[in-house]
Amino acid sequence: MRNLRLIIQREYLARVRNRTFIVMTFLSPLILVGMILLIAYLSMLNSSEQRIIGVHDRSGIFIEEFQDDEQVQYLDYSSKSLEAAKEMILDQEYYGLIYIPEEINENDLAGAVRFYGKESPGMGMLQNIEKIVADKLTDQELQDRGIDTSQIEAARAQVNVQIQNFSGERSSKMSNYIKMFFGGAAGYLLMMFIIIYGNMVMRSVIEEKTNRIIEIIVSSVKPIHLMLGKVIGTSLAGITQFSIWVVVGGILLAVLSIFFGIDPFTIKPPAQAQMEQMIQPEVQQLVVDVVNLPILSLLIFFLIYFISGYFLYSAIYAAIGAAVDSETDTQQFMFPVILPLMLGIYVGFFAVIENPHGTVSTIFSMIPLTSPIVMLMRIPFEVPWWELVISIAILLATNFAVVWIAAKIYRVGILMYGKKASYKEIYKWLKY
Repeated sequence: MRNLRLIIQREYLARVRNRTFIVMTFLSPLILVGMILLIAYLSMLNSSEQRIIGVHDRSGIFIEEFQDDEQVQYLDYSSKSLEAAKEMILDQEYYGLIYIPEEINENDLAGAVRFYGKESPGMGMLQNIEKIVADKLTDQELQDRGIDTSQIEAARAQVNVQIQNFSGERSSKMSNYIKMFFGGAAGYLLMMFIIIYGNMVMRSVIEEKTNRIIEIIVSSVKPIHLMLGKVIGTSLAGITQFSIWVVVGGILLAVLSIFFGIDPFTIKPPAQAQMEQMIQPEVQQLVVDVVNLPILSLLIFFLIYFISGYFLYSAIYAAIGAAVDSETDTQQFMFPVILPLMLGIYVGFFAVIENPHGTVSTIFSMIPLTSPIVMLMRIPFEVPWWELVISIAILLATNFAVVWIAAKIYRVGILMYGKKASYKEIYKWLKY
């Protein structure tokens, strides 16, 4: 165990004292924060830009419905011919032209509206135009049938379903979005951590193997201790770097956003007005939902799955590094490693978010190669304790099995030179 501790210390210090490691540790948060502020700034510019759109209404019943706002200014070209209106829009370099023909049949009119422009309009813009025309046609149809639309609006009921569990605890409609955010961030973070620092472990093994330093090291250290030392030492260096990123990035984001007067939360999705109307009544309950999240349990299980998942894949990366002579030769082995990670992310974002307790979500949260990601996404949705116990037990058992297999591959492959390893060759190494 003393040798293992020395190897861990050596690997850790070798990483954190590396000049590139130090530079990227403090430069990466600056780059990331700069990108966030740039996107926020561009979003502010985009949202503040007012587009000018011409309206050529031959029917004469829609022109009053197109009202100017902060995003769009409408100009009436109904008195011009269609071709003249197009030329004027092109000459003035306006955003586009809405053409509404004169149709007797309202069904024909609904499908005859056109938008002329140099480029395709955004989905939000098209939806807004379609809504204006559809609302007017609907009102016109109701009036033709002798129905008072004002009475319909006055009689329209607003329903707000209150969400409450059987024990009496209330939650907001946005609570699921909070859980999705926490789970998705945790799963994606783990995947990126595994890829970045797993490759670091693999490159370290390849470097020592190609430099023939490993021949001297294994004469006094057991291969399994050497492999474990690399995995643990590199992971500690990665955790150190990640912790610094969080602290420095948070400070930089706060300072630079105040200095430049940019709000990083101004990145708004389409139909923001409708979203805000829906969210505003639930803001207070939303805060309560965040406070009521089982933060301690989330943190504990996050650490368990984070460490176990990373250790599992790092052992695989170390075995791959020992089996090849150069980083180019690793490509044949990388796809089977990346595939479960990508599968876990896709299952998490498409299956877990839709139904966190469904069959697909449950099965993939038990499979050890995908459970660290999928289960991290499920945990905020209150997974039964027995599922957590089974998942963790399977993951830990798989860790021991993978480390044992990786150590056998590492023991033989670390001293093999000049021959490209195949899956058949690696299988033979397991028998030595």
